[in-house]
Amino acid sequence: IALRNEIDQCLAETEGDDSVSVVVIIGAGPSFCAGFDRNEFFIQEPGHLKALMDSTDRFHLRLINFPKPVVAAINGPAMGGGLDLAVLCDVRIASENAAFSHPEIKFGAPTLFGPLAEIIGGGLARDLCLSGRRIDAQEAYRIGLVSQALPADRLLEEAMVIADSIAEAPLGTL
Repeated sequence: IALRNEIDQCLAETEGDDSVSVVVIIGAGPSFCAGFDRNEFFIQEPGHLKALMDSTDRFHLRLINFPKPVVAAINGPAMGGGLDLAVLCDVRIASENAAFSHPEIKFGAPTLFGPLAEIIGGGLARDLCLSGRRIDAQEAYRIGLVSQALPADRLLEEAMVIADSIAEAPLGTL
């Protein structure tokens, strides 16, 4: 809940900042985003469940409707909600350390099938969402989930090149 709320708040602030025309998201540690805290799904208190659903809806809607391009620089595992975060970005590039999976299907949490299917096609999206299987950066590149799979030391530099290239277009056309 805290992660989703923080991402939502950061994007809300960035949305209103006219000096920002492109956002780059990268993980601060060895993971892009390990996903949601699994334990939060098992707390059945009504107030907690409402906070969980509200943060999820707000997070997804903020990314879906975000008016500026978002580049995901996927520096490591993007699991569950982390894969959702990557999928909801406009451009995705990955380091060779990246991996992708929807493991939450194994404990009954729904996956974000629709946006993933738009990117890689329905058959592959069903495979990943229903099986929870993990793919590496090279397979993600092969199936079109990411547009590049790079050595880790080049990821942020390339993400900034992409962002700069996007930023050359007037904001109103993006």
